[in-house]
Formats: sequence, structure tokens, C-alpha cells
Amino acid sequence: MWLLCPPGVYHPQDDTLLLEDALKREDLAAAADVLDLGTGAGALALTAAERGAAQVTAVDASVGAVLTTRLNARLNRLRVRVLRGDLTAPVTDRRFDLIMANPPYVPSPRARPPSRGRSVAWDAGPDGRVLLDRICSDAPPLLTPGGVLLLVHSGLCGAESTLGRLRRAGLHAAVTDRRYIPFGPVMRGRSAWLEARGLIAPGEEKEELVVIRAERGR
Repeated sequence: MWLLCPPGVYHPQDDTLLLEDALKREDLAAAADVLDLGTGAGALALTAAERGAAQVTAVDASVGAVLTTRLNARLNRLRVRVLRGDLTAPVTDRRFDLIMANPPYVPSPRARPPSRGRSVAWDAGPDGRVLLDRICSDAPPLLTPGGVLLLVHSGLCGAESTLGRLRRAGLHAAVTDRRYIPFGPVMRGRSAWLEARGLIAPGEEKEELVVIRAERGR
């Protein structure tokens, strides 16, 4: 698969690859309708289309990400509908068999996520849950009976909080994948702040990524 990723568009990293592994285990029916929230360069949306999903929709708030995903779909000769918007806002009238999300989740000293700049792709408020909590409330109503939500984020954000929210929304939720990765430049740069917040232990240099799978009952 060809994947262009210009400056300013989130480049697929360990979290993308971990979520992609989970996606590849899903039994996508030929008629599957798939949604990729916060698509970035479109890696996950293209993987779903490549696997034969009947309709794939990708959403991102960034103009650059939308244009990049459209270009990547064209280069790979895959059908992906790409929309610009705030998470589920462009698709509230639709239902999906599979929803994927790799949202910004890095805890940040800023009270609110930035509205511009590169850090839009990772900063998510003091607890890293500004967008995660919205997905946990907004995505479940968009699932078809038997539909699945696949969500990746850092363990620093609290996997139990995500599981609790999704279960209260009526989904059967569990952590299916875990992977420890070394801190990247962003995490290293704010390690002292993370320690002060009690989010990491002194001297810690790795973070855990988790994939949560949540299924709506039939």
C-alpha cells in the first residue's frame, strides 16, 4: 500500500499499527460499512477498503488530513469517502458495522486541546481523555446490532475508565491488545510533568498502548 504523509498530517505510528492488527482480526462481511474517526493519512481506512468492506468513510477535522486521505485512496485505487468534521458530527444520521478510532490521547499541561499546530494530533487535555470520552458517548449509538468499536489509546488515560463508559453505553467491552513502547519526543519532553501528576513512575521511559474492542449486542 502506498501512503503519502506530508508535514502536518499524523504519520502512522505504533498505535496505528496496533489498531491495524486488531482490525485485521475482524471478520468484515462483504456488505460491511466502516467508519474511521480521526483518519490522519488514512492508513486504517485504506486497510478496511483493501480488505473488501463495501463502504468506508473516513473523518478528520484537518483539511490536510482529508486531502491526504483522498489522495492516498486514489493512489491505491481504493474507494474511501473522506469527510471533514468534528469526530462523528458528519455521520450522525448513519450506522456502521465497524468504527475505528485513534484519537489524540496524550495528557497535556494545557487545559484544552490546541486548535492548530502539530500538537493537535496528540494533545488531549490534562488527563488525555477530552476526545476519548466523546467517542465513548458518541460512537455507540452509531453501531449496528452486532457492530464493533475498536479504540486505541495510552494506558496513561485509564483503560478502566474507557471500559466503564462503553459498558454503561450498553456495549460489551474488553482490552484485546497491549503493547509497551519507548517514550517518543513528546512524552520525554513532558515526563517531569507526568511524574508530578502521578501518571508515570519516576524514571519511567515506556508507555503502554491498549486496544479496546466494544461490541453492541444483537
